[in-house]
Amino acid sequence: MSKPRYRSALIVGTGPGLSASLARLFAKHGLAVAVAARQTDKLAALAKETGASVHKCNAADPADVAALFKSIEGKGEAPDVVVYNASSRVRGPLVDLAPEDVKRALEVSAFGAFLVSQEAARRMLPKGHGAILLTGATAGVKGFALSATFAMGKFALRGLAQSMARELSPKGIHVAHFVIDGGIRSAARPVSADTPDSLLDPDAIAETYWAVLQQHRSAWSWEVEVRPWVEKF
Repeated sequence: MSKPRYRSALIVGTGPGLSASLARLFAKHGLAVAVAARQTDKLAALAKETGASVHKCNAADPADVAALFKSIEGKGEAPDVVVYNASSRVRGPLVDLAPEDVKRALEVSAFGAFLVSQEAARRMLPKGHGAILLTGATAGVKGFALSATFAMGKFALRGLAQSMARELSPKGIHVAHFVIDGGIRSAARPVSADTPDSLLDPDAIAETYWAVLQQHRSAWSWEVEVRPWVEKF
């Protein structure tokens, strides 16, 4: 049973956590990597480590997203794996939320995912090959109090993924949505010695993304949920 072969990956919304882990893992498996973010000044070390090209992009701006894909194409082949990791949230009581802040957060969490997925699909459809991976959260399955904005954005992202999977899968494009159901550990958010592995390891999450990419098309997943072994649900 042959596994899909991918040559290059684009990660949109790159920071020091999951995106960095994905960049390292993709590079380890021989993919050319491109990373994009609104602020790129902290990506130099990751680029040096992985050989990734770095691109500045506001994912909620159609012109920026179109230019991002054209720039990557200008340096080689269009990516056949595209990961959308960008998100934004505004926390607070519903009656206190500033409409402009909410609008901006929704544009990043959901509209940006649409823009990036659209540009990716336009390039993958003629080849009948590719994968679009969207990073979701618990908030895309259940909305929490004081978190209406994040819930709206992540619910929209999940709906986008489900719709795209039904439309694009029969055309050879693997669409998958990942529900990150728990906190991700980092230098700023370490795991307590009293509760080992109580936070998601970003490298372990990245391995799950890679496992989904290796699925045979006769058994594709459109959604995968990951959580620490002690996470309540």
